[in-house]
Amino acid sequence: MQGPEFPVQRLRRLRSSPVLRDFVAETSLRDARLVLPLFARTGRNVRKPVDSMPGVFQLSPDQIVAEADEALSANVNAVIVFGIPDKKDEHASGAFAENGIVQETVRLLKDQFPNLLVMTDVCLCEYMSHGHCGVVEKKDDAAEILNDPTLEILARTALSHAQAGADIVAPSDMMDGRVRAIRKALDAGGFQNTPIMSYAAKFASAFYGPFREAAESTPQFGDRRSYQMDPRNGAEALREVALDIAEGADMVMVKPALAYLDIIHRVKTQFGLPTAAYAVSGEFSMIKAAAERGWIDERAALMESHLAMKRAGADIIITYAARAISRWNRSE
Repeated sequence: MQGPEFPVQRLRRLRSSPVLRDFVAETSLRDARLVLPLFARTGRNVRKPVDSMPGVFQLSPDQIVAEADEALSANVNAVIVFGIPDKKDEHASGAFAENGIVQETVRLLKDQFPNLLVMTDVCLCEYMSHGHCGVVEKKDDAAEILNDPTLEILARTALSHAQAGADIVAPSDMMDGRVRAIRKALDAGGFQNTPIMSYAAKFASAFYGPFREAAESTPQFGDRRSYQMDPRNGAEALREVALDIAEGADMVMVKPALAYLDIIHRVKTQFGLPTAAYAVSGEFSMIKAAAERGWIDERAALMESHLAMKRAGADIIITYAARAISRWNRSE
């Protein structure tokens, strides 16, 4: 007969060696689908560092091929491409151009690496001269983001990405109805089997600063709070996700990740679809900066933070640390 101390003894036994701890661990990053973000810009042999994101670069397509090759060598089999055009205007014409930077990069990646899963970010902020994610109408001293006129541009952009060879399109603009508009355009264009990963719960976050430097997408006036989500609202996030699923989203995303682990968990539990978390630039840069000062252990902090995302329910993690995490997993 076991005494009352038995459960404690059992827990201690299961923690008694690294092999045992690894064997009974409830959560592992080894089965996480890691996605590496890539910032594409025109040119050749361009490898421009992003000052606020150590180890991250704006890359010309030839350099992105090299980056993708390195990612595959590290067992990272998926990337998401963001575009930085040479010219911007108030119609985001570079977003859907046949020879746009994303379209060119996708064609090159799929030609070089047919088995690489290539996602594309579908948004307009990088291509708009004002830096907002939608069409802007200015009235006197005020400016309004026009939801419905933006949908046609988003749908046209997503279709152009699919035509270039994208495996998944990922709208991140947070305009109402954009998933339905994109699904309709893809189906009409013969891309019924191209999935949509919706940035379904994208919050107006303080953690996006470094990304806006990398993507050159800082708004020239105002902010994005009229179309991105209020960080105070959790139930609203679930309603946004439900709407996107009803419109045809095949996968859903929560962004950012660390400050919204509760939302990741609620989304995965309630809807059960493949759920992505975006470990955003500010989360990444904070860890890198603290590690450079010797305040924390970079590897331990990155592994722990990404384990939290996986534990919360994320099936897919978009992260600038994808290659490092994959290599660390293989070395353990």
